[in-house]
Amino acid sequence: MRPSIPRLMQASRVLLHENPLGLPRSGTIPRMQRGLPQKRNIKNVAKVIAVSSAKGGVGKSTVAANLSLAFARLGYRAGILDTDVFGPSIPTLFNLNEEPRLSASNQLLPLTNYGVKTMSIGYLVGEESPLVWRGPMLLKAVQQLLHDVDWGGLDVLVLDLPPGTGDTQLSITQQVILDGAVIVTTPHTLAVKDAVKGISMFRKVDVPILGLVQNMSVFRCPHCHGDTTVFGSSEGVKKACEDHGLDFLGDVPLHPNIGEDGSRGKPTVVAEPESDRARVFMDIATSVGTKIGLIH
Repeated sequence: MRPSIPRLMQASRVLLHENPLGLPRSGTIPRMQRGLPQKRNIKNVAKVIAVSSAKGGVGKSTVAANLSLAFARLGYRAGILDTDVFGPSIPTLFNLNEEPRLSASNQLLPLTNYGVKTMSIGYLVGEESPLVWRGPMLLKAVQQLLHDVDWGGLDVLVLDLPPGTGDTQLSITQQVILDGAVIVTTPHTLAVKDAVKGISMFRKVDVPILGLVQNMSVFRCPHCHGDTTVFGSSEGVKKACEDHGLDFLGDVPLHPNIGEDGSRGKPTVVAEPESDRARVFMDIATSVGTKIGLIH
């Protein structure tokens, strides 16, 4: 049995090391060149989509997790890569906390649950250990997460991007050939305005935008069965789609079970597969899969 990868933060010397994930120097990833890195495919992955939001707290990771699970439920070999180095969510959402092992070619081996392969820097650090990294260390870690994981053959890989439009997002779009991006927002005016910034970013870097997902839209009272738009009308999101020529991919309701499912490590698509909420995620996956040529 190969030894497991040591936790990143167990020794202070890791912070000064040029190889933040602790991978051997003989790995397959070339050193960063001066200027822009070379954009390339992720090995053994057919389709790659990014799930993004320019604002935090809109449920992007929950949408990304359920989207990857929906692809698996549709019969595709699916994976999800957590690229949020400072706030990884995938370990919690997939109820995984083991340390990944290395393959014979010195690449990280994903952890699997519910039929989806996953990778996150959260598997390599303690839950309460903050990463105090500057830009170069962060970008090196992202580079390794993108290209030093042995996915073993996937039909589709979902990238869960951190919120914002900064270094990490630009680094990913410069290093990986993306088949498209899904932007998640709530109906709140501020969230929609930030979503528009995300639209502009992806267009500037020539990444196809597959459409917008509206999350936490309508709350239906379990007692009176009346609908309440807690974060405002959905018209703002639909208007943003019209103004920018984008498709409205789906409307995920504000339901306590969605958050609770994720908190206990069993997202809605697998926890309540026959629910209306799960069907929304399945419909989004079908639409996205058709747009990227995964579903014919």
